[in-house]
Amino acid sequence: METIQVVLDSQLLRATNSAAKRARVNRSALVRQALREYLKQLKVQDLEARDREGYRRHPDDPADAEMWERVAAWPER
Repeated sequence: METIQVVLDSQLLRATNSAAKRARVNRSALVRQALREYLKQLKVQDLEARDREGYRRHPDDPADAEMWERVAAWPER
């Protein structure tokens, strides 16, 4: 692991310390987890943007769904 320096304002530092105490982890572990979650969210946002762009460029064709509806075997109730 690498060591970095992060500057936090007093209010954010107090909130970080409090959250770390509640989670029963040290501050570094809390910050690592927060960064992992944030980076995961960014990845999801990027994938969603890519999908939106793909659907914008190539919209769904309703005829495709109709074809699958005709051949789908739905269970009897």
